[in-house]
Amino acid sequence: MPKRIGLVMGSFHKEEITKMLEEARITALNNNLEIVEEIWVPGSVEKPLAVQTLLKRDDVDGVAMLGIIEKGGTKHGFTMGQSLMDITMKLSLDYSKPVCLGVLGPGIEPDQIEPRLLPYANKSIEALSMMLKREWK
Repeated sequence: MPKRIGLVMGSFHKEEITKMLEEARITALNNNLEIVEEIWVPGSVEKPLAVQTLLKRDDVDGVAMLGIIEKGGTKHGFTMGQSLMDITMKLSLDYSKPVCLGVLGPGIEPDQIEPRLLPYANKSIEALSMMLKREWK
């Protein structure tokens, strides 16, 4: 029986994240993972509540987040990235379910985004698959 996962995506960079989502779907299929829910939220700040909602479900074994925290003119992105990392680890431990962070950045430059979209989506889902199988590598 395949493990069941949820995906949470930020829509601030919707065109780019849609590409990540397509790659995540392919990688999930190739790793015998069933995507039971895909949730779009405005951005990274809104992801934790959607992740928590999925983790509470009995039919969700793990969650991956996809997004981009682009470089800005202030430290806002770095603060957001650190907060997202902290809450990701906390949610994973609180629910004893893996949560993987397929988020580019913080601080990624616009010209760095496109070549990293598919690899980040792929690695996030592969990591989730390994965690669900308890294959620590």
